[in-house]
Amino acid sequence: MYTPCPSCNSERVVTKNIGRQTCGLIGLVGGGTGGAAGALSGAESGAIIGVRAGPLGIAIGCISGAILGGLMGGAAGAITGATIGEHIDEKLLDNYHCLACGYSFSINH
Repeated sequence: MYTPCPSCNSERVVTKNIGRQTCGLIGLVGGGTGGAAGALSGAESGAIIGVRAGPLGIAIGCISGAILGGLMGGAAGAITGATIGEHIDEKLLDNYHCLACGYSFSINH
């Protein structure tokens, strides 16, 4: 989408995406932490059930469950956070920056 600078009418305009990056990072950390915590509690239950498989089965199940839970939770949190941050960029922040004159602006204001 072509968005010229309202101050100098330059075509050299970039997006800053500060809200998207910040919320994506917060979502990544929060989702990863929540996913790992859930996986650890699930690994504990799996360890009780996996007693029949022996010590190696218990260890592998616990470790892989924690890693996969952290990755899945982190990915889901990052996507959700980035989506929320994108709306913040569009509605609240001056997301566009002119490289010619340095003016920051939003197309919604």
